[in-house]
Amino acid sequence: MTDRPTDLSKLPSYTAPRRSIFSARKFALMASVVAGLGVAAYGLSPSNNFDVLTTTAHAQVNKEVRQVQQPIGFADIVERVKPSVISVRVKIAEKPATTGEASPEDNPFPPNSPMERFFRRFGGPDGFPGGRGPRGRGGQTGQGSGFFISADGFAVTNNHVVDGADKVEVTTDDGKVHTAKVIGTDPRTDLALIKVDGVSNLPYAKLSDGQPRIGDWVLAVGNPFGLGGTVTAGIVSARGRDIGNGPYDDFIQIDAPVNKGNSGGPTFNTEGDVMGVNTAIYSPSGGSVGIAFAIPASTVKSVVEQLKDKGTVSRGWIGVQIQQVTPEIADSLGLKKTEGALVAEPQANGPAAKAGIESGDVITRVNDQPVKDARELARTIGGMAPGQTVKLVVVHKGQDKILNMTLGELPNAKAAKADTNQKDGGKGRGNVTVPNLGLTLAPANSVAGAGKDGVVVTDVDPNSPSAERGFKEGDVILEVAGKLVSNPAEVRDAITTARNENKNSVLVRVKSGDSSRFIAMPVAKG
Repeated sequence: MTDRPTDLSKLPSYTAPRRSIFSARKFALMASVVAGLGVAAYGLSPSNNFDVLTTTAHAQVNKEVRQVQQPIGFADIVERVKPSVISVRVKIAEKPATTGEASPEDNPFPPNSPMERFFRRFGGPDGFPGGRGPRGRGGQTGQGSGFFISADGFAVTNNHVVDGADKVEVTTDDGKVHTAKVIGTDPRTDLALIKVDGVSNLPYAKLSDGQPRIGDWVLAVGNPFGLGGTVTAGIVSARGRDIGNGPYDDFIQIDAPVNKGNSGGPTFNTEGDVMGVNTAIYSPSGGSVGIAFAIPASTVKSVVEQLKDKGTVSRGWIGVQIQQVTPEIADSLGLKKTEGALVAEPQANGPAAKAGIESGDVITRVNDQPVKDARELARTIGGMAPGQTVKLVVVHKGQDKILNMTLGELPNAKAAKADTNQKDGGKGRGNVTVPNLGLTLAPANSVAGAGKDGVVVTDVDPNSPSAERGFKEGDVILEVAGKLVSNPAEVRDAITTARNENKNSVLVRVKSGDSSRFIAMPVAKG
């Protein structure tokens, strides 16, 4: 198809207009507009200074208009990218039976956790992630998808597809089967790097350098239900999705049909670049309902680079427990915007504690870049290398202060959780009810297992504001309005003071198990 419209003067049976006030290009454009409206405009009225356009000329223009307006198909893109996509099959050798109970290795996610629910729907039979089937005499098998990222056999898939696998086989688009080895995995982002040795000149895909826009066309290619080489199309439905997998959640939501076995497969943009790696779907029925999630290419790039280099991923760490700044919390702290990350508690001897960050501080900028929320802070710091020096802007007691710190390395595992069973039934000595909050409190040092600091919650009125905000028996109140408390009277005094100062809410720091958080409690009069 030519870039220019047909020269109407060279068509047979064409009669030149009496007054040529429009060029042929503009006339063709006008014809295209009319054709787009579904009007059979064989000519224009003499009042518009045009003679009647002959049927032959009109047919030629309409032919070109239809060619311009015809929807663009994906066949050319698919033909180019499909050879880089592989089917991944794994096998886990049978392990000696112990008891009739299921092994935790069968499902690495906590029961009924968000990711366990996602993978129960997304994975294979009996809830095994990554399309794995039940364990039998020959061991456990499973399948997923992946794609080559280099001509010498490096390929990307999901961690949950190859996790614990004793043998990994990949099948290419031309039907050839190769044995692959696992180079490295990153459970936090659910990515894995595998390698096929002894090959060269393999077709491979390029990871996108750009960011997808909501509404962009996408193509998902993979191995759903073992049907390798399947292509589906859709659009980008949303970005920045948090599905409860962890602090680094930043998924792209797509509506291209994605099913069991698509795990680890690529989602391509219309340039033929990989814009994401399919990792989970939401589906009450177990099949695609148009809600799928892909790991962004930018995340894949940084993770794969480290996996290729050393087999593991190292992340920056400042050592704080953080949470979102809600409107109530912002009001309690006197903040104008609900932005930044609220520090619930700096970890002992961590970089943040050494730099002077305290509970109640709000981190608003990292290296002069604004921090939108707690998840963005986690992703930003996690994307930096341990040992790197960063500049933080922190709101401390209403004032901005600048801190420089050297990042530590994110520990591979959390410290063991505190024993939550060490209670005396919640009825320790010195119980005092705070009616306005709906809480019954006692000094923490009077309740076995509650520790020495703060005030322990021994009862919660189910119809109270405290119950609505998640207070539960066994929680320990450490601070109220920025002041440490050690008995119920101090809690009541702090609430009364805030009310007399006409504050709408007061910030309460609460410890639950081994984690701390801030809760904004309403204290307004009336």
